Amino acid sequence: MMNAHVKVPAAPLRERIARAAAVAARFAEDVDAKGRFPSETMQALKDEGLMGIQIPAELGGEGTSIAEIAELCSVLGQACGSSAMIFAMHHIKLSSLVEHGANAEWHREFMRSIARDQLLLGSATTEGGIGGDLRNSLCAIEITDGVVRLEKNATVISYGLYSDAILITSRAHKDAASSDQVMTVFMKDQYTLEKTNDWDTLGMRGTCSEGFLFKGEAPAEQVIPEPFAEIAAHSMLAMAHLLWSSLWYGIAVDAVHRAQSFVRAAARKTPGQNPPGALRLAEISGKLQAIKTDIIHGVRQYEEIRRNPDSLTMGFLIAMNNTKLATSTAIIDIIGQTLLINGIMGYKNGTPYSVGRHLRDAYSAQLQISNERILMNQSTMLLVNKQDTSLLG
Repeated sequence: MMNAHVKVPAAPLRERIARAAAVAARFAEDVDAKGRFPSETMQALKDEGLMGIQIPAELGGEGTSIAEIAELCSVLGQACGSSAMIFAMHHIKLSSLVEHGANAEWHREFMRSIARDQLLLGSATTEGGIGGDLRNSLCAIEITDGVVRLEKNATVISYGLYSDAILITSRAHKDAASSDQVMTVFMKDQYTLEKTNDWDTLGMRGTCSEGFLFKGEAPAEQVIPEPFAEIAAHSMLAMAHLLWSSLWYGIAVDAVHRAQSFVRAAARKTPGQNPPGALRLAEISGKLQAIKTDIIHGVRQYEEIRRNPDSLTMGFLIAMNNTKLATSTAIIDIIGQTLLINGIMGYKNGTPYSVGRHLRDAYSAQLQISNERILMNQSTMLLVNKQDTSLLG
């Protein structure tokens, strides 16, 4: 008889994400049309045990690499952009705990519960009055007698009503500078949400990221020990740029696949002739490969930084920003080209060649984090940092 304490090995990640992606694809159009949370997909992801895979094995997770998580985001992005965005955001938040909370017992126990109970982590880093600048906060935590309290006008909380916990930024105390920030974990029963605006958007409609007045109260040990400046520089921004780029790549992959199917169908009707759209398809195939190469290189750079944190440089931050800038711009062009290939069958909803949802989801990429803000930061860093031109760097 099997020992009850022996952990049964999980199925390979590819098999598990394929099953979850099949669920996501089945409901993607309905999620988009109704602007509803993809509850079926999230349940499938939890059933497959994919919410805690990033957590180290000694805390109940699987110690999955960033490259593997990026691949999962890409596969899910091919099925449903909203589902992939939620999954990516969850793992971006989880990286803050894995990289910066491992030495604090409360956060270690919290990671155990995430792996055990497949909890979903939400994000609240934006705030009214700061224009989407996540590296500044107006609100501040107050700690009295071991209790942390926070009230924040969060203009966006990623899938806030559906989260099991929210990781939220604020100033470290009432006298702190706007850039002196911390990130705090609040469990679902430790906060209230008063909705201040709806989420009726062009794309990524299923992420349900409404705005709320957040009011929370929790034990002070739930504040992540390291300053948010360290969390952002060492893990969160790189994870965001790479996982977002991976899911955007996945959306583009599915659009190109639909265009390829359209061209193949046309080729079967006219044997021996190069069908309309074939040359355009070849062109966007190269652009898609360029995105893939950029993401793979970015993931390798980040994994090297994780192995050697002291090697973090401004050049690395510039490289991560460039990956996001390049991917978020290129996918709109690629998907737009697939629309030209597929013509009216791509423009219409409900056909095997429809790419309207893909294009609308893709337009969120340049806004999340704003490319304009990133370019402003890049221009400042490039004033003091030498451009890396090495092919081996």
